[in-house]
Amino acid sequence: MINFLQTKWSSKGAIALAISAMLLGACTNDLDQQAAVPETNVTTEEVADNTNQLIGKTVTIRSTPVNKLGPSTFTIADKQFFGSESILVVNASGKTFTLPTDPNTPIQATGPVSKFVIADINRDYNLGLDPNLYKEYETKPAIIAQSIALAPKPGELTTNPQLYYGKNLAVTGEVENIRNANSFTLDEDKLFGGQDLLVIRAGTPKGTVNEGEKVAVTGVLRPFVIADLERDYDLKWDLTLQKQLEVEYKNKPVLVATEVYPSAIPQ
Repeated sequence: MINFLQTKWSSKGAIALAISAMLLGACTNDLDQQAAVPETNVTTEEVADNTNQLIGKTVTIRSTPVNKLGPSTFTIADKQFFGSESILVVNASGKTFTLPTDPNTPIQATGPVSKFVIADINRDYNLGLDPNLYKEYETKPAIIAQSIALAPKPGELTTNPQLYYGKNLAVTGEVENIRNANSFTLDEDKLFGGQDLLVIRAGTPKGTVNEGEKVAVTGVLRPFVIADLERDYDLKWDLTLQKQLEVEYKNKPVLVATEVYPSAIPQ
């Protein structure tokens, strides 16, 4: 997993890749070394500018949806890069994904980069895409997504949790209050509003997080009901911490993490 170390992608994404690889060798962060996911975080600009280098590689991209093309396809582009080329995303996860009604809510998609050939896509994934609708995308870069998740901000989850309960999410934020190896809070932006989001890492966590570190967390949002959480997850809390968290977060939203890894989104 390439850690971008707060480095913004230049228009020459290959240079950024080389710099990131050199820095990774010297990285001493436990989370980078032990809990890095196998995917490479990229931007739409990187996919567009360095398609040939990324072909066949599994990447994770986080962006706002731009245009829905069909039940299984949409395009995305990076707002931070003016004039950035849109990238086609094909939902090959086998699960229906509904784009968020709020156009400013990002999504996260993970899958291999490919040059879009509709005959191959229809053959391999049986999606029944209409060739007439995709002529302009033929042989252009696409991400064949194996997983897609909503990627709201922590403040959005704590302010309107009912919109997200039970859904698979990919949330980026700054580690703020580490309670123990299995729990901490995320604060994406103090100016955004809302309360900090509690994150629980079920089971034995891979690697450690550090206060102030920018991380991405994938998981499911649930109400903090201690009996339900203890029933469904191996939390390994001591009694004192359990009581403290129950007082502070009872019936409030908690993100039960399946993965925690360094974020590629610039701070």
